[in-house]
Amino acid sequence: GTRLFSSLPSASVRLPSEVGRDLQGAQRSTGAMAAGGVIVYEDIFEILDQDADGKRFDRVSRFRCRSAFESDLQIDINVDIYKLEIGTKFTLVLAPTLSLDGTPEDPAYDQSGKESLADSYEYVMYGKVFKKQDENEGGIRRSAVTISFGGLLMQLKADPKNLQDVDIDNRLYVLIRKIS
Repeated sequence: GTRLFSSLPSASVRLPSEVGRDLQGAQRSTGAMAAGGVIVYEDIFEILDQDADGKRFDRVSRFRCRSAFESDLQIDINVDIYKLEIGTKFTLVLAPTLSLDGTPEDPAYDQSGKESLADSYEYVMYGKVFKKQDENEGGIRRSAVTISFGGLLMQLKADPKNLQDVDIDNRLYVLIRKIS
């Protein structure tokens, strides 16, 4: 499939190439090895709302999403290059590297064309975790992680054990692939 990269320099995501298709209501495997690489978070989300607080930028929309595992996601997407709509389901992965064998990123851009985790996804951003806090909502403990992808923001609220491998100052890829 076609792979689209956000023109902005930051983001983090990671999803295994096959697990996303097999997740349909089954369990997710966070912190698992996928395609030889390390994935720190993965889940399937459904879009519930778009630009609920009004549209602030021409090419960017903020989507509010929820997973079957009761994780909540707000994410800014460049809708000029990646179209999403309410009701769409997608797999989202957070990963520290695109390397299939888990080797850390080289600071230089890799033009070799070798296979990477990004080959299995349609939208990829690279960013930095700048906020992580634990919350207690009605007796339910959750961690909230906020990541900036060069100004596009993502906030993920999930069970703390599913975000235990994500910390402030981590640089992560976010990878997205539509399911329906």
